[in-house]
Amino acid sequence: MGQGGEKTEKATSKKRRDARRKGQVRRSTEVNTAFCAILMFGLLFAIWPGFVRQLQEVFTEQLGSASITMASRGMNVSEIMALLTRLITGFLLIMFPILGTAVIAGVAANVLQIGFMFTTETMKVKLNKINPINGFKQMLSPRKLVDLAKNLLKIFLVGYIAYTDYVALMIKFGSYVGQDIEVSFVDIMRTAFLTALKMCVVMVFIAVADFLYQWWKYEKDLRMTKQEVKDEHKLMEGDPKIKGKIRQKQMQMSAMRMMSQVPEADVVITNPTHYAVALAYRENEHSAPTIIAKGQDYIAQKIREAAMENDIQIVENPPLAQSLFAMCEVGDEIPDELYQAVADVLVFVYRQKGKIR
Repeated sequence: MGQGGEKTEKATSKKRRDARRKGQVRRSTEVNTAFCAILMFGLLFAIWPGFVRQLQEVFTEQLGSASITMASRGMNVSEIMALLTRLITGFLLIMFPILGTAVIAGVAANVLQIGFMFTTETMKVKLNKINPINGFKQMLSPRKLVDLAKNLLKIFLVGYIAYTDYVALMIKFGSYVGQDIEVSFVDIMRTAFLTALKMCVVMVFIAVADFLYQWWKYEKDLRMTKQEVKDEHKLMEGDPKIKGKIRQKQMQMSAMRMMSQVPEADVVITNPTHYAVALAYRENEHSAPTIIAKGQDYIAQKIREAAMENDIQIVENPPLAQSLFAMCEVGDEIPDELYQAVADVLVFVYRQKGKIR
């Protein structure tokens, strides 16, 4: 592939905005998972004494002497279901702050990574996704293979921590026999908490590595060829040919509007052929004579033709025509230094038309 086809250029701002609108953002799910876990277990650590006490109260209340007495007498299905319902409800009420923290943490992690974003692009049905051949290719794509390796590593490390802590707990499990139930329960929960903490540390390392990888992959996928950058700049700035045609059209429309003003002129001053400037003076509207049309060569010719068609006086005065053309734009009043020269021309024209003696 030639140099023009190699994606060597960083993505432009427009490319990044377009990618974001399509839902293509730099985001690591591992960061979300680690962030949620850290906040959950951080909260659990903060409320640990009260959390354990509430759990003990629920289990003591629901599985205490009253439940044992009821079980010894024989329990029917409805009584068992009622007991389970009370037990699960009590447990969920205790877990609600932790689960709520997990939901808030998940939303916060997304906002921290990509900001606030809403798009429907990712919900659109894409037929190529249900193509089995494309699906098989995606399964073997580098991204999927990296995700697979990452998940296997996470499962191995987390599983290893869980297994070693479980083995250690089983070794000393026999020592709980004969101990106070409350002491045993607290010790088991402490072991579970420490195990979760170790898992969080592993997940943080994986999240950092995954975030850096996702950043690199996102930037790599958005890279552009030199030709794409040029085409985008051309699109943003406008094709020179199209801009030229637009300018030409604007000039034509401006000339047409200007030519429509010529019949209102009092006089047209010419070079005689290269320049033509149409002047109008309305005492109640203008403080000085005003340029209502001007042109060079072809436009000058059209101004003269319009003047003749509308019986507008044409006065040849090359120095004055050149000065007015150079110093004034359409709509401008004449400058002070040309006032006397223009006044002399208007007096001449008005005398020709019998407006003054």
